[in-house]
Amino acid sequence: MKFLVVLLAALPLIAEPKIVDDNAHAWFMYFGDHQIKDTKWGLHLEGQWRRANLGTQWQQLLLRPAVNYQLNSRIMLTSGYGFVQTHRYGDYPAKSAFPEHRFYEQAQIASKWRKTEWTNRLRLEQRNIGQTALNPGGGYQVASYRYENRFRYMIRTNVPLPFGDNKYYLGIYNEIFVNFGKNVAFNTFDQNRAYIALGKKLPHQTKLEVGFMEQTLQHRDGRVMEHNHTLQIAIYSKLPFGR
Repeated sequence: MKFLVVLLAALPLIAEPKIVDDNAHAWFMYFGDHQIKDTKWGLHLEGQWRRANLGTQWQQLLLRPAVNYQLNSRIMLTSGYGFVQTHRYGDYPAKSAFPEHRFYEQAQIASKWRKTEWTNRLRLEQRNIGQTALNPGGGYQVASYRYENRFRYMIRTNVPLPFGDNKYYLGIYNEIFVNFGKNVAFNTFDQNRAYIALGKKLPHQTKLEVGFMEQTLQHRDGRVMEHNHTLQIAIYSKLPFGR
């Protein structure tokens, strides 16, 4: 297991971009997995407000509703839709803001080893990425959509801390993103996210995390590699519907 984490963290080093773009971001996030009472079904509700330049300007808005199915005590299956609006940011921005409409399927596998919780998550995404063109009247508009596929794998652990009545923990994960399909150019390796946070368990099956993520993201042209140093503040809720 440890070898796998190290291997995934090292994969971004395979890419050798000519340009490095360092940015400082702040992401504010809500993740809700709300089971419907007395069923194996539930709703996933997610919103992420991603801000660039130390939180002073937009980077992305992400909204991601989905349906969950609890296959058994360890495995949860999810299928849903994501809307992403990406804005211009950094020293090498996109020519204009653009939308993305995304569908996805995932399997999330939970386990325990001694006192630590482990999660393996596999996600497949079908991405329709807006391609903008200059509007004769001024500004840009969406002229077409480019279709791409992306696979994501995340491994995460929560390590309990020996204070605060066992309400505090360290959350640690690594996630790698790989693009595939005929429309992928020079960025088969898309990005890697390495994360560590302090978490606290709150009442009503809710958790708060404040942490740091190092995102290594390769541009589509393969020439620019972003290193995004990101503050993250997240709320996680498992409050069921129909209590």
